[in-house]
Amino acid sequence: MNKTRIGVIGCGNISATYMRNVALFNTIELTACADIVAEAATHRAREYDIEALSVDALLASSDVDLVLNLTIPTEHYRVTMAALDAGKHVFTEKPLAVTAALASELVRAARSKGLMLGSAPDTYFGAAGRRARGLIADGKVGPVIGGTAHMLGHGMEHWHPAPEFYYQEGGGPVLDMGPYYISMLLSLLGPARRVMAMSSIGNDTRTITAPGPNTDKTFAVGTETTAMAIIEFASNAIISVGFSWDVWSHTHPFIELYGRNGSLRLPDPDTYGGDVLFSERGGPWQTLPSEDSLLGAINWPFDAPRIANYRATAIAEMAAAISLGRQPRASGENALHALEVLEAILKSGRTGNPVEIATRYSLTEPLADDEIKSLMA
Repeated sequence: MNKTRIGVIGCGNISATYMRNVALFNTIELTACADIVAEAATHRAREYDIEALSVDALLASSDVDLVLNLTIPTEHYRVTMAALDAGKHVFTEKPLAVTAALASELVRAARSKGLMLGSAPDTYFGAAGRRARGLIADGKVGPVIGGTAHMLGHGMEHWHPAPEFYYQEGGGPVLDMGPYYISMLLSLLGPARRVMAMSSIGNDTRTITAPGPNTDKTFAVGTETTAMAIIEFASNAIISVGFSWDVWSHTHPFIELYGRNGSLRLPDPDTYGGDVLFSERGGPWQTLPSEDSLLGAINWPFDAPRIANYRATAIAEMAAAISLGRQPRASGENALHALEVLEAILKSGRTGNPVEIATRYSLTEPLADDEIKSLMA
């Protein structure tokens, strides 16, 4: 299999994670990068011994097969559409676009051009997500009846030097962090059917406390910072979810699912590993670690002592899909469904009415160990 050649557009913080992880896989390679700030592209190009180009030159390059779109969310649609128009496959950071309507246009454009479109997150490809999926599929948990999912914290301004865009339309905890939780739930339970929610802006203004040139700067908040919702899945599972950047501390688990035969607790869906906890018919919690599993081994000393970070797995899997002529698992269609669920949370919170989910979601087979080994360098 020839390696799929990747051109990165957007050389900010998250680009270092992806570009470092490309080397973990044998189906993909970096060839170029671009950014509206030329110095950022030059810096990344020197780090990874690739070519720094303008955005237009990267889109026109014959050495780029797939564009990795790592721009800010409000630019995802424009950059992805430009890449599709240039005849490139695209994998984009989440969300696919800032609205489901725009994301639908991207899905239609990719389909009409015969190109592959994929989107983050892919953390459910990891060892913890695959372990949880297996426990449900094997009937040990039984059909999932209900559950909870919580992403609760106090925002970005304490660590990010320029966090304003997180708090404007297209941002907020629902669209920024929600994709990890909703994508994990969809991968375990299948498509969503209906959403009901309530939401609020906890603080009208925020003050940046992170070190840097903007320390003590105050800015206005333009989108919801707390949303609580109920999601009904087509499987009849009912999941309560909470997303907030107005919480100082809490004791909620990240995701907990309750089935006919047992209960299941998952680690942070923003990582690939961690412990899965399982209680069979009210018995003691059994701890099932991920460190000894593929895509679960601790490999990330940069941010925390116990993190498995395999971002770029879905790009490697997408490269294999391109070669085999099939849809990738982290497809644009599935990302559109996840985005519609997130958008429904915001819409229901603003109107007070339930929102029906119209798009489709394909519950794909989880990555098998042999398949993961075939992708990894």
